[in-house]
Amino acid sequence: MTPPRTAPGSALPRTSARRRGKRADAGELLAAAVGAVPGGAARPGQQQMATAISECVASGEHLLVQAGTGTGKSLGYLAPALTVDGPVVVSTATLALQSQLVEHDLPRLAEAVEPVLGRRPTFAVLKGRHHYLCLARLDNSTEDEPTDTLFDAVEPRSGGGGGRWLGEAGRLGKQIERLRDWAMETDTGDRDELDPGVDDLAWRLVSMPARECVGASRCPFGAECFAEASRARAREADIVVTNHSLLAVDMIAGRHIVPPHKLLIVDEAHELADRVSSAAQAELVPELIDRSTRRARPLLRPEVAERLTEAGDALAVGLAEAPAGRLTAGLPGPLREACTLLDAATRAGLDAIGEVKSDDPDPVRKQQATVLDELSATAQRLLEESEHDVAWVEKPDNGSRRALVVAPLSVAGTLATHLYDERTVVATSATLALGGRFDTVARALGLEAPPPAPPSPAAAALAAATARGDAPAGATPVAAAPGSRPTTGTVPATEGPGWRSLDVGSPFDYARQGILYVAAHLPRPAASGLPDAAGEELLALVGALGGRTLGLFSSRRAAQQAAELLRAKTDLPVLLQGEESLPLLVRRFREEQSSCLFGVMSLWQGVDVPGDSCQLVVIDRLPFPRPDEPLAAARAAAVDAGGGSGFSAVSVPIAAVRLAQGVGRLIRATGDRGVVAVLDSRLETARGYGPFLRRSLPPFWYTTRPEVARGALERLGRS
Repeated sequence: MTPPRTAPGSALPRTSARRRGKRADAGELLAAAVGAVPGGAARPGQQQMATAISECVASGEHLLVQAGTGTGKSLGYLAPALTVDGPVVVSTATLALQSQLVEHDLPRLAEAVEPVLGRRPTFAVLKGRHHYLCLARLDNSTEDEPTDTLFDAVEPRSGGGGGRWLGEAGRLGKQIERLRDWAMETDTGDRDELDPGVDDLAWRLVSMPARECVGASRCPFGAECFAEASRARAREADIVVTNHSLLAVDMIAGRHIVPPHKLLIVDEAHELADRVSSAAQAELVPELIDRSTRRARPLLRPEVAERLTEAGDALAVGLAEAPAGRLTAGLPGPLREACTLLDAATRAGLDAIGEVKSDDPDPVRKQQATVLDELSATAQRLLEESEHDVAWVEKPDNGSRRALVVAPLSVAGTLATHLYDERTVVATSATLALGGRFDTVARALGLEAPPPAPPSPAAAALAAATARGDAPAGATPVAAAPGSRPTTGTVPATEGPGWRSLDVGSPFDYARQGILYVAAHLPRPAASGLPDAAGEELLALVGALGGRTLGLFSSRRAAQQAAELLRAKTDLPVLLQGEESLPLLVRRFREEQSSCLFGVMSLWQGVDVPGDSCQLVVIDRLPFPRPDEPLAAARAAAVDAGGGSGFSAVSVPIAAVRLAQGVGRLIRATGDRGVVAVLDSRLETARGYGPFLRRSLPPFWYTTRPEVARGALERLGRS
């Protein structure tokens, strides 16, 4: 499906703040913003990005922009955003980027462009309702309320039993009282501004999920609602910062949460499809059914409440009997029976509760009870067993929570229908061109992409030279040596109906700043964990440098084995994810120059340690999705069933994004130097997907010779 192109003349109503001030183009605003940064200088990639966004806003085309680390892409899109009438929405995947925009980039930009615009631009943050204190819930919450506090469902303790003990209940009561005091002084009700914070359970008692909200017009506290106030601020702002999860909910719910806007900028766009999948996902959890039953019980006849309890018990039994993983042959009998019981019981409960009316004595509590409607819809969705859905049983290793989950097989159609309508969309990330092309990510984002064209004679000659190991004249990498060669260069532009792409590159000279070393001599990885040969290679590399190593591992077991090996064989400080909080570990890694930090997938992106503290990034194996990842496995199976290759179409692109994110941890500033070592020989030897994965990475100097990598690390260690 071809996404709609935004009509260039369809300007939104302008807010009063935007009527004032002078008109300025993106170039002027970008120059002012860059000039306000200490040591700031114009960056060609940043300027290209700003110009392309302005052109697309004028033409109504959508834009994919790959902007490598160091481009300064936030200013590259914020400057042209200030030339657009009405609010501009910026969506991020991570809290770290959201905080950077709100706490640093936007305040500095607003101050810098005020003389140019003749006014100070405004910005606002928009989060989901559950991020804000709800005065109606707070009014109904007491430290001794049994239905939601002392006996609320929580994760089981390792020693058994799910109830909260008396000491925890007392602490919870104190937190509720502190929240009452905070409610009298906070202007925003935003949980992120509460310092010190409170437990998740305490916050759940004073916040309101969107599905349980009765609406401002029917709520006795509607005029004072913090969530409604945040939406009002967003409607009046020049820039609205939100997150992919709320953006996804807004699309699915009919676009009534985020204020109307003409330009949407999706940063960290490689994460968007997964966040939309999560938003369209639903689950049945015995504890949620139990909690919903207790909330609704005062409004139900005893026999109806008992039917809900029986349905929850049946689900618990069915989940206990079913193995974890994807349900490829439909719902097992016990789970089908549980869903049938739940559907009937929730319908009876909803009939008994009736509609929420403005003159109800307690509309808030009654609306909370209607969460039964969501349980009913999920049960029906599971019973339908649609070919467009994937269902699986979730059982974490610690046994803390069991769930029956259903999610869409693909969200490309949802994105094509709802993401692009009546607005220009700019999707940007450092990881958008996979295999040297934009078409894979474009299709995942619901865009119609052309098939790959055959390479031009020049491109074919370059590929042949790269394969032979011929080096371009004048290249001087960290450790030039025979057998080393540069990887691929700039990504060619791709375009389709209503969209185009742009790779603005990076200011970093990757071929001179770093080496990509693939240990092609190692055996192909087989069993999980860290093979002995890979462990020996790790020891040699880390020893050559003397620490300063970020280890990115495919499993917790492999990270644990690597940490144990280095602790036994060296005197280097080894930090292991899980032994302390992640922010503390990253800070220690940054401050203790000889230290090593080992961890799993959450370290593959978001860890930013420029300078000499991180000069070696080790990746133990290619990060393909595990066979037991339900959605990836189902999508691959669907491609196979259609005559294609599920591995090539699904698993390889997932690995490419993850690998590019991990490799990107090395070079974070123009002065950084180092080595990325991949201990998986398949990156070199796999003829089918190896070149695709390498083309998805920054153009480091490439080698498969261990002595080249060790020699470079030894020189770095002495410098």
